[in-house]
This record gives sequence, C-alpha cells and structure tokens, in this order.
Amino acid sequence: MEKKKGSLKSTIAVSLTNYLDAGAIVAGASGLTLWKDYLGLTEGHLGWLNAISANCLGAAIGAIIGGFLADKYGRKAIYTYNMLIYMLGVAIIVISTNFPMLLTGFLITGISVGVGVPASWTYISESSETNNRGRNIGISQMAWGIGPLIILILGFLLAPPTGSEGTGGYLFVIVEKFVETFVGDSVSGAELNVFSSRIVFGSLFVVAFIAWLLQRQLEESKEWKAAKAEESKHEKSGTFASFGKLFTNRINVRTMIFLAGMYLTWNLVSSVMGFFQPHIYETAGGLTNEHANMLAAAQWVIIILMTFVFAMLVDKVNQRILYFYGVGAAVLAWLIIITIGINSMSGLLFFTLLWGIQGGISVQGFYALWASELFPAKYRAAAQGIMFFMVRGLSAIWGIVFVYIYGEGGEGFTLAAYLMAALLLVSLVIGTVWTPKTRGKTLEQITKERYGDEI
Repeated sequence: MEKKKGSLKSTIAVSLTNYLDAGAIVAGASGLTLWKDYLGLTEGHLGWLNAISANCLGAAIGAIIGGFLADKYGRKAIYTYNMLIYMLGVAIIVISTNFPMLLTGFLITGISVGVGVPASWTYISESSETNNRGRNIGISQMAWGIGPLIILILGFLLAPPTGSEGTGGYLFVIVEKFVETFVGDSVSGAELNVFSSRIVFGSLFVVAFIAWLLQRQLEESKEWKAAKAEESKHEKSGTFASFGKLFTNRINVRTMIFLAGMYLTWNLVSSVMGFFQPHIYETAGGLTNEHANMLAAAQWVIIILMTFVFAMLVDKVNQRILYFYGVGAAVLAWLIIITIGINSMSGLLFFTLLWGIQGGISVQGFYALWASELFPAKYRAAAQGIMFFMVRGLSAIWGIVFVYIYGEGGEGFTLAAYLMAALLLVSLVIGTVWTPKTRGKTLEQITKERYGDEI
C-alpha cells in the first residue's frame, strides 16, 4: 500500500513534537544553574529533575501510555489532546516558586512528551512514501535540533550578567522590564535572574499551542485504519492480547532486544548531555553560563546541518556505514575529552564538533526509522512505547547515579567520561553488526518478509 505524495506537510506538523521534546530538555538545562541558585537546590535535586523530566522517567511513563492509546484509538487521538497536557506542564514550570512545583511541571511536561513520541515516529513512517521514509524521519529529527538551538540562543541572550565585570546579559533588560511590569520592582538577585528561564519556558507554551492547532487537523493514518479493518474481519483479541504477542513472538523479542540495546546504551549518554551539558561546561569546564550556552548552541547548529545530511542520505546509501560513521564520531568525542581534558578549550571545541556530528547522524534517527519499520501496524506504536519506556526509565536511574559520580563540582568527570565512552562503544557494535535490511522496501513488504501471514 504505497503512500500518496504530500507527506512532507504532515511530517512538519508532527515534527513540532520533536521540537517541544528537545526544547523542554534543553530549556531545563540552560537554566539549571539559575533554578539551583533561586531555590537553593543541590546536585541531588538536579538529578531528580532530570530523572522525572522529558529526558527520562516522565517521557518513559508517557511513552507506554501513548503507545497503547495510539494503537487502540489511532494516531490522530494523540494529536487532538496531548499538547494541552504539555501546555499545562510548562505553565506550572513558569509559575514555580518551590521545588515540588518545579518537579511537578517537569513531570507533566515529560509525560506529554512521552505520549507523543511513539505516535509521531509511527505516523511519519506510515504517511511517508517508501523512498522518503528515512528522509521524513530525518526532517523530524531536524526539529529535534532546531528546538534546542532556539532555546539555547534565547537562554544565551536572556541570561543575567555574570562575573565581576557583569559580562553577558545582552537582552537581560527585557527580563528586568518584564518583571518590573508584571511582578514589581522589588525582585532582585537570584529571584530576578530565574525569570530569564521562565520566559524561555513560556516560549515553549506558545509553540505547543501552535502545534496543537496544526496537529488536531491531521488525517488519521491510512496504515492504522487498514490494520483495524483487517483486525475486525477476524476474532477480536483485544489490544492487551497484542501486547502479549510482543513478548511471546520470537521475532518481536529479538527486535526489541536489538533496538533497545543500541538505543539504551546511546541514550544513557545522550540524556545526561541533553540535560547537564551546560552545567558540566560551567562546573567541570569552568565556563560561564553565557559561554556554556553559546558553545552548546554552536553544537546544535552542527547537529542541524548533519541531520540534514542524514535525511538526504539515509534512503540512498548503505545504512550500516552511515550508522558506523555517526556513532563512531560519538566514541571519538569522548576519547578526545578524556585525553585532552575538559578544562582545555581545544578539547571542548573538538568535543563540541564531534558530538554535533553524531547528534545529526544519531542513534535516535536510526532508532526512530527502524522501530517504525520492523513491527506490524497493529502494535507498531505500542512496541515503540514499551522500548521507549525501558530506555528512558533506565536513563532516569542513570541520571541520579551520574550526579553522584560527577560530584558537586565535577571532580568525578573523568570516571563518568570513561563510562560514557564504553556505553557508546556498545551501541556502535550492536547497531553496526545487526543493521536491518529495510531500505527501499514498503512497510507491508517488510512485515510480510519478517512475519509471513501470521502476525
């Protein structure tokens, strides 16, 4: 069942989910030090914020719920309501005055992100033409890069002045005027500074509202409707029975082990960097908040450019070689930062460049593509939801462990870096050795080859 042309428009609408996913993670990361100073948080508090956010557990919980709902009620059902939950979570963060409020906002936002992820990757794959499936997944990943870039630029421009000379703070006057107008002129110090982060999160609220308006107009996936129609011809076993087949069918089990293995080992590293990178640059690397956000923003420019390269190549070249190139850059990045040192500006620059290359030709792009190809439509989203739940859930635990390895001032960074390099090496081996041969095939053809007539 070849798809009609015009998938690019729906891809762009759905890709806003990726913008908001990565945007929520980086918005928290860019203002982490500001919230820490304002609320008097410890590294342990920061670990919990990471653990329940869109980066980890919040998204994990949302993914398993969203995968089930997307397969049972359709992909469109997710797009009709999910952004409203996201807006609620962001709004709570914007008005937070204590740690429990901030934690609640991060959790709700993370759950919404998780709900949307399986539906978005599945919908893009199902609405794409065969020869553009990887391209469209790549375009959606570009939104995952554009979101952080915009958020980091906002964070950089709105950041309060730092240092004895008061460097930075290029647009902090806007923050001061905003606070003076809506709150009063008695706010100062850390309480005033954190409003720059509040405004950044407010921008995500606006984008989420636009996404909600666009996504609720999408048509239902024809692939999902066809699967439901076929299912209705036979004995109805229910959605939970389909869940059971995920764990009893040997093909499914092997596929989940492969995908979760390559994605988990990469995501344990990526989740830490997505949330803690500016904070690491400030504490272990000795940079200011302004310069940390600026360097991270430059990295996201590289990620966007390399994601475009991924989108243009993935449907046309050997995916095994492309995967090896991307994850190989990630391993090399950590080996360089271990040998040269994070206190070296040359080390940070090389690391930023290589980590940007791998971020564009990333495991997440391949995972999104292969996970949407390798499972039948009847439980395609549910399978992704389960794997996403496992990956982000374990990443939440790792995030808490990481802050204790890392230490309050980054004294454990070297040990953490060795662990990061080892995890990435495992992901490199798994993905390179067991790359699936799905390029140029329709979803129906892939399903037929893997499962035969019995699904």
